[in-house]
Amino acid sequence: MSFLIRVQVPDRPGMLGAIATALGHEGVDIVGLDVVERDGEVAVDDLTVELPSGRPPDVLITAVESIPKVRVESVRPHSGGSHRELELIEEISGAPERGLQLFAEGVPRIFRAGWALVVIQEGQRAYRLAQSQASPETRAGSLPWLPLSGPIVLDKDVHWAPEPWYELDTELAAAPFAGPDKALVVGRPGGPAFRPSELARLAHLGGIVTTILNP
Repeated sequence: MSFLIRVQVPDRPGMLGAIATALGHEGVDIVGLDVVERDGEVAVDDLTVELPSGRPPDVLITAVESIPKVRVESVRPHSGGSHRELELIEEISGAPERGLQLFAEGVPRIFRAGWALVVIQEGQRAYRLAQSQASPETRAGSLPWLPLSGPIVLDKDVHWAPEPWYELDTELAAAPFAGPDKALVVGRPGGPAFRPSELARLAHLGGIVTTILNP
């Protein structure tokens, strides 16, 4: 079975090799790697791994954290089929009449999230323009954090949103889309939290798609 592990590692040569060796001793293969963030001291990486049948996921945490100063942020089942930004942009460019829906469906695959919505605030009312599968069905009502001037992490204690958006310990991020009154909202049930580099990517991707669709 495939799993996605988000790890924090010291940003120095040999660390990924040490992780691969530790996982290999447990019969686990690394089949994919994405660099999420790097600041010169600590790197945050997403590892896609294949866990042998019958082995519990806890094995992944134990193996990785046996390496000094390496920490596992999250372990999630992974269904594969990750799309990169350029592939999504090409898909939207080829079918702009469906572009907004393709955008909502593609973002969760890129950001390893559970769902995505494109919402708009008009006066005191907010409603969705597009949504991916698994998006919560609850009507938004009013979203007081709109308009947005930049991408943000939505904190349950600070930013109101319908309760189902926050269920299952869902981490939420939002970025402006085609103007401050529209936003892309992305939910990641069970975490991990969205990092600044991911927020920047959300905003950048939204800007490119806005240029293509001119909504």
